[in-house]
Amino acid sequence: MQKRPDINNYFKKLSRSDFIEDEKKDIYIDEDVPVAIGYGQTISQPTLVLDMTVSLNPQSENRILEIGTGSGYQTAMLAPFCKEVFTVENIDTFHYQAKNRLIKKGFTNIYFKLGDGTEGWSEYQPYDRIIVTASVHQVPEKLITQLAPGGRLIIPVGTPQMQELQCIEKDKQGNVSTSVMYHVAFVRLRGEYE
Repeated sequence: MQKRPDINNYFKKLSRSDFIEDEKKDIYIDEDVPVAIGYGQTISQPTLVLDMTVSLNPQSENRILEIGTGSGYQTAMLAPFCKEVFTVENIDTFHYQAKNRLIKKGFTNIYFKLGDGTEGWSEYQPYDRIIVTASVHQVPEKLITQLAPGGRLIIPVGTPQMQELQCIEKDKQGNVSTSVMYHVAFVRLRGEYE
C-alpha cells in the first residue's frame, strides 16, 4: 500500500509558478503574496493555500468539493490527500487551463465542472469536505445541503473588501456549527450568492 504523503512536505515540492500562465511567473516563485491571473481573479499566497488545506483536514477516504478551480493550485494541494476532488469553475478559460494542467501532472482523481459554484455539484453529493476559494456575502444554502454529516466546509464570508474565513461543521445528526478562523481578503465568487 502506498504511503500517504505529508501535507507540509508535499507543499514544499509543489511550485506555485507551475500554475501561473503569466510571463512574470518566475518573479513570484518565492513570494508569499496573491498574484493576479486575469479576469479579475488571483492565485492565493502559498501559505494561505497550505493553511486552508490543513484546516480542511482531508482524509484519504474523503470526497471533496472545491468551488473555484482557478489556476488549479489549490486543487493540486487537495488531490493527493483524498479519494476524489470535484472542482467547479465558472470562467471557461480557467476551467480548461486547469483541467489540462492537472491532467498533465498525472492526477486521475479530479473531476471538473464548468458552471456556477454557488450551486455546488449536486449530482455527486454529499461531500465530506467543501472548500470555497472565493468570497460570498452569505453561505450558499446548497453547499450546506451538499455537506455530509460529519463534514467540514471552509469558506470566506463578508464584504468584497474583507471576510471572515469560516469553518462550518455538520455533526452526525446534521446540526451545523460555525467558527471563525481569521480574516482574509478573497475575490468575489460569481453566481447567485456573489
